[in-house]
Amino acid sequence: MNWRKLNNILHRDIGYFFVAMTLIYAISGIAINHKQDWNPSYIINIDSTIVDLPRHHTEIYKEDILKVLAKYGIEKSYKSFIFEDTTRALVFFGDSNMEIDIPTGKARIEWVKRKPLFFEVNFLHYNPGIYWTIFSDIYAIGLIILAITGMFVLQGKKGLKGRGKWFVIAGFIIPMIFLFFYLN
Repeated sequence: MNWRKLNNILHRDIGYFFVAMTLIYAISGIAINHKQDWNPSYIINIDSTIVDLPRHHTEIYKEDILKVLAKYGIEKSYKSFIFEDTTRALVFFGDSNMEIDIPTGKARIEWVKRKPLFFEVNFLHYNPGIYWTIFSDIYAIGLIILAITGMFVLQGKKGLKGRGKWFVIAGFIIPMIFLFFYLN
């Protein structure tokens, strides 16, 4: 088998194998790049309401909090509650929370829901464990191989000796321009 055929087989098969990883990192990369504009993993909605609780923090117990949550049908997702101070209680349930002004009963509920697909790909993007990190490193090596073998897939005027060299040069120059502007 000649080197060009081996090159093309490697490029094709590694490319196929890493399609899912490429989509995971591409989707999550775009989402994370714009996290100043939106939350890439969660949908957050905020509601205001009035809750019925005793008006002093020493008189509030877990049972009282569960009654408040039962009004919304979420008492089973209760996790805990704490007093920020003598006038404020924080209630945690599911991925959400409620902040209560005890003297007035005014409450702010922050409903937090995972964004489908985005939560999962962002979770993986942040390397959740050692085995995923190892697989991500293998993927990075695969990308290096794809980049190198990709330069040699085509021959002649459409390949690296022809117009391909201009794309490779541009691909190097653009990051250098950004580095120059960001570092100076």
